[in-house]
Amino acid sequence: MHYFKYAYYETTDEIACKWRISKRRVQELLKTGRIPEAMFIGNTWLIPLDVTVRPPDKRRKAPTP
Repeated sequence: MHYFKYAYYETTDEIACKWRISKRRVQELLKTGRIPEAMFIGNTWLIPLDVTVRPPDKRRKAPTP
């Protein structure tokens, strides 16, 4: 967890571990803008702590009832 301008952020490594996906997949979600309010500073992505739900995977179809 990192402190930056009065808000708490996590890195791609921390989010990957929390969501049980690869670091590269987190980077792709960030690059395509699927994680809101994330910031790219220097060579590091910072993701707000309030982003708790992983975006749905568009690579897979939703199951049909």
